[in-house]
Parts: sequence; C-alpha cells; structure tokens
Amino acid sequence: MTFDHVNQGDAVDLTRPDRPALIETDTAGAALRTWSFAEFDTAVRATGRWLRDQGFAAGSRVGVLGHNSARWLAAFYALQRAGLVPVPISHRLPPSAVEYILADSGAVAVFADDRNRRLADGVDLPKLPLDADPAADPAGFVSHRPEPADPAMFLYTSGSTGRPKGVELSQRSHLWVLEVRAATPPPPDVRNLVAAPLYHMNALATVQAALVTGAASVLMPAFDARGYLRAIAEHRPTRITGVPPMIAMLFQERDLLDGLDLSSVTELFMGSAPASQSLFDQVRTVFPGAVVRNGYGTTESGPIAFTAHPDGRPTPDGSVGVADPEVELRLVGEDGSAGAGQGVLEIRCPALMTGYHNRPDVPDPVTADGFYHTKDIFRVDADGFHFFVGRSDDMFISGGENIYPGEVEQVIQSHPGVLHAAVVPVPDEIKGTKPVAFVVPRAGARADADGIKRHVLENAPAYQHPRRVWFVDALPLSSTNKIDRASLAERARTAFGELPPSPRPAGEQR
Repeated sequence: MTFDHVNQGDAVDLTRPDRPALIETDTAGAALRTWSFAEFDTAVRATGRWLRDQGFAAGSRVGVLGHNSARWLAAFYALQRAGLVPVPISHRLPPSAVEYILADSGAVAVFADDRNRRLADGVDLPKLPLDADPAADPAGFVSHRPEPADPAMFLYTSGSTGRPKGVELSQRSHLWVLEVRAATPPPPDVRNLVAAPLYHMNALATVQAALVTGAASVLMPAFDARGYLRAIAEHRPTRITGVPPMIAMLFQERDLLDGLDLSSVTELFMGSAPASQSLFDQVRTVFPGAVVRNGYGTTESGPIAFTAHPDGRPTPDGSVGVADPEVELRLVGEDGSAGAGQGVLEIRCPALMTGYHNRPDVPDPVTADGFYHTKDIFRVDADGFHFFVGRSDDMFISGGENIYPGEVEQVIQSHPGVLHAAVVPVPDEIKGTKPVAFVVPRAGARADADGIKRHVLENAPAYQHPRRVWFVDALPLSSTNKIDRASLAERARTAFGELPPSPRPAGEQR
C-alpha cells in the first residue's frame, strides 16, 4: 500500500469505497448504522467545508467532546483537513476539568454531542453540533496542506496525579505511525471492536489504522461488559482490544458466555497493565481460537514499541514482546545507566511528541539524546522479551523497601482463586506506608483474605504481603480505562480511618 499523505485527516483508504468502515452500535451492542468508506469520507469533507466557512484561522484548536461515534471521528478528521487542531476531551471528566482543558489548549470552539454538551456550559465558546451532519456541500473541498512540524492534535493526559497535560503531536509524528501500520495491511476480513474511548491514544490509533488500511471497525459509544459480548456475537469482529480490568469484567457474565457464539475472535490485545496468568487462561477458554497479545504504547511516544520475536519464538504470557525494529528502546537503572536487565523504559522513534503544551513547570521527559523517559519499569529476559513491572511513580516505600504494586499484583494473581488485583499504599506509623489489596475473585473459585496473605508470604518477600484484602466485583477504571489507583487508595485510607467515613468497599473483610 502506498502512503503519500501529508495531512493526517486524509489518511482514509478509498480504493474500495463501498466497503463498511464503521459499524455503530448502542451500549448494548445493537446495530445503529453502518458507514461505508465513501459515506464517512463525504461526512468528513462536508464537515471540513462547514468549518472552513466559519472562518477559523489555520492552526486554531477546537475541542471534541462526546461518546464514541462516527460523527466524532468525522469531526476529528475534518478539523485536520480544514487546517485546525482537534483536542479530544474525556466526557468522564467533571465540568471544571473540561473547562480547564479548553482554556489551557486555547480552544476557539468545541464540538459536543447532546449527551455531553452540559460539560462545556460554563465556557464562553461556540458549541458546534456533533450529532448531525452539517449542511455544507462537500464538493470541491480541498484539504489544508500542513508543514510536517505543525500540530496535528492535542491529547490530554488523565490528570490522575495533577492537572492534565496537553501532549502536542505533530503531523510528522503520527503520520509515521499510520505509515508503519499501512506497510503491513491486515487481511481483508479483519474487523475491530472498539469500546475504549476515542479521546485516548489506544482506541484512536486503532481506528485510524483501520481507516487507512481499509479495515472495518465496530464502534461502541462506551464499554459495557454485557454489551461488548453481545456486540461480538452480533457483529463478528475478528480483533478485540481492552485493558485487563475490562477483559476481566467479561468473565463475570457467565450467562452470556455460556449462550453466545464468540468464535469470530482470532486476535485479542490487552494493554496498559500486566495481565495475570489466570486471566490469560480464562481468555483462552472463552476465545479458544484467538491469539492473545499484550500491547504497550504511550501518548507521548505513540503506540509502536514492541513486536513479535524475529525468530518466531512464542511470546511468553505477560510479555509485551521484543523491541520493534522501527524504534530504539533502552532500560535505564536507578543510577541512570542503560543496559540493565530491569529499569525505566526509554523510547526514541519518529512518533515522539513535540512537547507538553503550555507547561513550562513540567520537566522535559525527553533526554538530551532524544529518548522519551516513560517512567514505566520493565524487565527483559535473555531472549529480549520485555515484561511490564509497574510505574515508577506508583512505587512506594514500606519500612525502607521499595514496593512496585505491579510485582505484588502478579503474585496475588497467581493465586488460583484470583482473577485480578490492585495494590495501593496506606499510611503506617512505623513503616511509613504499607500495602493493601483489592481483589476480584475468579468465578467459581474459593479465595479468602488470609489465604491470599499466606500466598504472598510464601511466594514473595514478607514486606510485600498486603496487610488488608478487600474483595470487589470489579476494579474501578479511570477516564482512560486504566485502574483508578487514586480512588482505591482513598477507599483504603478511609477504611483505616485516615479519611472521613465513606461507603465501605464492596465485600470488605472485617
């Protein structure tokens, strides 16, 4: 496939325009509308023509606020074609955070759907409709021709540890991602199921890659475990993606798992967090025909980092693969030296961000020699396979010992009665902090708090064992569908009397 695009918004395959591009569903997975590649491109051109008629100056930023939909994507692509810069915004944020992002980005307007327009009510900006096709003639519309270094989009981080940061990505950076994806187009029958939010790199890059390679995407407005399973049965996707907590939620729906045909799935990608062996085993039971892979990427450096072993060696469960030949990776130890068997991952590739918008207070995470310092700790084995250990900023110290929650979670999840776990710190007068755990039990298995503590004591250093264990039906997710560790830490501190009382965590062991 040739790739000669200079504007990201033009990266849509129109060689067979009548093929389905986007299959929209409701949250229950029922079909709403199918868009062909030609219909989607027409909507993009009409929206772009309408935007140009509004007189916005080239390079102006415009917010995009809404649940997943074809029109969300049409607005995103049209903004780029019109020479504007889309700023996707999480609809799960409170109005104050939405207002902050619009102000911080310097947005001159905001696209919003009917479900989320209220989140921007406090902002004195034009509200552009996201629920209907614009009344503009797409004929004769010509895309803006940007410079490679021009901004193509701002993606804001979740802001779980402070104010959200606007990651500025250039035309050059993300066009490189799409070019790499287009170099190995998928088989003609590939169909993605996308329920993760489009305002996040994972889902957005997945759909962008599908549109540029001619693959279809089933698009859910938001993730719902029962709706997700029904969407698989009805729309027959071959490729599904999700973070481990999302996948774990599927296995709680035993009645649907026993009654639905899920055999279309041939690839399942998990990312953003380590997955337990128990979860891998359940995935293979429910999706026996699927190749299961762990993925990894960051907003700041793009979705391309790891791949399969060049010698065809099978990727071990829990590994994200070996270094992709298109990128440079290194692990940096605590002393700053590279080449360690475990350390913070640094990435150098053409997809690197331009920088954090309007944040001179944030240290530049790109090193002097051009590597992005991810803060994600990995270990690498003798065959070059990388394994995610945890975030360096999730690490806490207990009695002088460094504890990485991901390492403890892997031990807990090796218990036969555990499906998923999250470890967070709580204050301790003697040790400074101590670990506690929230556990999702495996369906039909037996697990108790004392048994899990013993399991960790038998399989890990004593300082890592959780001092309290709470059982929950599911782990809470942040706006980017990662485990919401901040809310879990607050619940734990409340249970220990460090915060005012709040509703007791479900299944708390007294």
